[in-house]
Amino acid sequence: MSRLAPHTPHLTFLHGWGLHGGIWSAVLDTLGGLAVAPDLPGYGVVPAVAPYTADALADDLAARLPGHRVVCGWSLGGMVALAWAARHPEQVDGLILVGTSPVFVRRPDWPHAMAPEMLDGFAHGLAGDWRATLLRFLSLQARGGDEARAVIARLREVVFARGEPSAAILAAGLELLATVDLRFLAGQVRCPTLVLHGRRDTLCLPAAAEWLAGAIPDARLAMHDHAAHAPFLSHPDWFLAQLKGFVDG
Repeated sequence: MSRLAPHTPHLTFLHGWGLHGGIWSAVLDTLGGLAVAPDLPGYGVVPAVAPYTADALADDLAARLPGHRVVCGWSLGGMVALAWAARHPEQVDGLILVGTSPVFVRRPDWPHAMAPEMLDGFAHGLAGDWRATLLRFLSLQARGGDEARAVIARLREVVFARGEPSAAILAAGLELLATVDLRFLAGQVRCPTLVLHGRRDTLCLPAAAEWLAGAIPDARLAMHDHAAHAPFLSHPDWFLAQLKGFVDG
């Protein structure tokens, strides 16, 4: 018997920085009509929100997508999903965090993250050639894992399929990543949670996933030894098996 509420009608997938809901198209094709992948505010035709924070993005999605859901978020989308589950527990019956960290940039009390100077480099790059900066960031998401070339090719194929994100939204997203700290929310999540991660992830380190799985009360961790930051692209069969096992209980 599933631990999830029997009235849960939708699986909802949230994308990462610089992308859009189309990155989940292969997953949605497999799952069928009850799965949706909305664009985050500022992407596609969805208006931006201000301030551009994980809380504000989560509140926007909660208003746009009422009802009961299992929310699956990847990278930045995982941070938004975590905030959604903590702030709107009446909506989120299950939570899946993919390649997610509660803190994106390394701090004295959080070593499991990217060096701040690396993210600063991307922020400065946006002021010059923002397209090249975005594509360089996307390439990092496959580094170290199996199928790296195929994953990079897929990311580059999809990235501009719904138009070009504005430089202002990209910059706002990087500022969110530079400042976000959602550790205080982890203990507030009350729904069953699955933490999916690649052991070769160099953007959100595996130790961050282990921390989340320990800090969220009803969570378990599934780690793929050969995946990097986007296991749903590099190892789709494993990803779907984990997802379906979680939803089916």
